[in-house]
Amino acid sequence: MMRILLFLGTNLAVILVLTVAMQLLGIESLLQQNGVDLDLTALLIYSAVIGFAGSFISLFLSKWMAKRSMGVRIIERPRDPMEQWLLDTVARLAQQAGIGMPEVGIFNSSSPNAFATGWNRNNALVAVSAGLLNGMTRDEVEAVLGHEISHVANGDMVTLTLIQGVVNTFVIFISRVIGHVVDRVVFKVERGHGPAFWITAFIAEMVLGILASMIVMWFSRYREFRADAGGARLAGRQKMIAALRRLQQAHEPQPLPDEMAAFGITGGKVAKLFSSHPPLEQRIAALEQMRG
Repeated sequence: MMRILLFLGTNLAVILVLTVAMQLLGIESLLQQNGVDLDLTALLIYSAVIGFAGSFISLFLSKWMAKRSMGVRIIERPRDPMEQWLLDTVARLAQQAGIGMPEVGIFNSSSPNAFATGWNRNNALVAVSAGLLNGMTRDEVEAVLGHEISHVANGDMVTLTLIQGVVNTFVIFISRVIGHVVDRVVFKVERGHGPAFWITAFIAEMVLGILASMIVMWFSRYREFRADAGGARLAGRQKMIAALRRLQQAHEPQPLPDEMAAFGITGGKVAKLFSSHPPLEQRIAALEQMRG
């Protein structure tokens, strides 16, 4: 999903910039206790500062990045009855969900896609593709909008930010410990840190970051079920099921691309661990089992 990839990409870029800045300023050298052992307390604080900074900066930039990367046109004055209906529907769903009116936009894509993002549940962005408006009935579009509004109402972007911050912290912390051990045990550096520390720590950070992203993706999959349930409550369960089935039909036999999809993808066991969405059939089954 685009908003997840934008968030993760910005997060990684910020962390790399901050890490290089810390090294150039000599701040990371303060983590060396007596030039021999790591100061683990200082390292944990350093890791948390870098980790949460990357995550929160990504959150605050999320709406701006989404608008520009997707070419979203914000609807300020409706050009036609469909855009007026879109604004009115989002306003009604937002009121039902108890959040402020989001910005509403449309982006050019032939695929049925939608996303919601923003750091504040009362100042979010909900955008839909032209393919979604042209390829679905109004009831189905309403269900998709309810799904995205539920993401905002649930505070999913903020929760994702906190989880990513914790993950970043431990990735940075553990990668530095691994680099220190390799520097001392393998390359026999007795004081300070040699090139092996920086190279090993960088490689470990990349590898651990990829593995840790499974935790973030697990939360992303979990929140899709919650957003589906929220969309069902706002727009109606049958409308939500119909929207998912429409997507299922539209993308068979090819799977829905994860980086652009409003809804889930399928794949092998390993691919599923890194997928931001659960399979559509699982989500439909969960909705069918909902009470009420």
